Amino acid sequence: MAKLYVNAKNKKGKINKEIYGHFSEHLGRCIYEGIYVGENSNIPNVNGMRTDVVEALKEMKVPVLRWPGGCFADEYHWKDGIGQKETRKKMINTHWGGVVEDNSFGTHEFFELCSQLGCETYINGNVGSGTVQEMSEWVEYMTFNGLSPMTEERRKNGRDEPWTVNFFGVGNENWGCGGNMRPEHYANEYRRYQTYVRVYDPKKPIYKVACGANVDDYHWTEMVLETCSDYMGRKPYDFMNGLSLHYYTVPGTWDKKGSATEFDEKEYYVTLKRTLRMEELINGHGAIMDKYDPDKKIGLIIDEWGNWFDVEPGTNPGFLYQQNTMRDAIVAAINLNLFNKHCDRVKMANIAQMVNVLQSVILTEGEKMIKTPTYHVFNMYKHHQDAELVDSVIDTEEIGIDRDNMVPNLNESVSMAEDGILNITITNLSVTDSYPVEAVILEKDFTETFAELLTGNMKDHNTFDQPDAVRTEKFDKVSVDGNTLKFTIPPCSVIHISVK
Repeated sequence: MAKLYVNAKNKKGKINKEIYGHFSEHLGRCIYEGIYVGENSNIPNVNGMRTDVVEALKEMKVPVLRWPGGCFADEYHWKDGIGQKETRKKMINTHWGGVVEDNSFGTHEFFELCSQLGCETYINGNVGSGTVQEMSEWVEYMTFNGLSPMTEERRKNGRDEPWTVNFFGVGNENWGCGGNMRPEHYANEYRRYQTYVRVYDPKKPIYKVACGANVDDYHWTEMVLETCSDYMGRKPYDFMNGLSLHYYTVPGTWDKKGSATEFDEKEYYVTLKRTLRMEELINGHGAIMDKYDPDKKIGLIIDEWGNWFDVEPGTNPGFLYQQNTMRDAIVAAINLNLFNKHCDRVKMANIAQMVNVLQSVILTEGEKMIKTPTYHVFNMYKHHQDAELVDSVIDTEEIGIDRDNMVPNLNESVSMAEDGILNITITNLSVTDSYPVEAVILEKDFTETFAELLTGNMKDHNTFDQPDAVRTEKFDKVSVDGNTLKFTIPPCSVIHISVK
């Protein structure tokens, strides 16, 4: 019997809704065909945005969307993506597949998409191949409401009022595809570039995100923060609001990552073991951040995370298209529970990527669309958005099939919504075993519960012929005994319980 103890009165901090953020890059069929089909498409759309995709994402309550990259961001020149579409410059997408990018989806289209979704905007600027002037003018074009060349250009292109830029990333992966910089050099460039990310409306501050580390490059984190501390007494938080971190779960090696759908139990547990490393990374980078920012004014922004497998056979290797199974659902739930429990430092996260790329929540094929198991996890977990993390602990045991890749059998987080509803999410990592659970709820009276469950075999996934093979279902096997909930969580499953 696994015991879960929840102290509803002991609140640990706010779970920012942005932890449930998403990422859309000009990569493969993420933007084109996935999100944007153009106004003249036979696929139902509103101003070019696929109606079915937008409606599905709205149901999931996407809180924030990152764009245009990714590696693409540091070769993206925003002026190529404004004005009449037939006159926009065409370019080669050198990072992703060598295909022609026609720039028909640009700044105006991105804000149109976010308007339809009702979500916040996260723009990633070009440091690798762009200039300070280019970045500064882009911010002016998007956010200034006065008289200037950029606002006149925006108005000429059909937009009178400025948009709101909630988050702005100053470069992406500048240790790699964003310029192969050393941390000290990037940090000095960051200080210079961010100076010109002007806030034109004090009522609409822009949250500035500095490029952080790749996986466990703690030296990068140390040097960037140190370089953003200076002789004038300024601290890193005087220059940045957030520092990014990228970590992908790869069960194999970078040249042979493993299949998204054909894997055995050993590879399943290897995947989960490597996913759980996320907590080590949060703690490791968080400790360095605590040294320079003990009051946690700077958020850790995990703006690229998720599973990265080999592409589906027969698809363009530069498009990073992969299927999505119950294994992906478990990985998503593990990460989201971890982000919730570290919400004192983790302020935003963006799964890679939204549609048709890596660990997507949606896959499309022509007019067809499917919601992946990962989608269903996000839809279950949306109840944690902007809620208060409450103290919880669950009994666990080590499971697995080889000593090097043992994992805890259960993973959880609990939050209290503004309306007083307690939301419990638990993941069963075991492929084979179910576990009886007793959840003891302290410091809360309740009279009603609602539960939903996502479960299946580890390789189960949705296809365009069977779009609902994996889906969330109502779970009516929770019994109440005083202040205790009793239920059995099936193998390879994720459960969400609301306690009213």
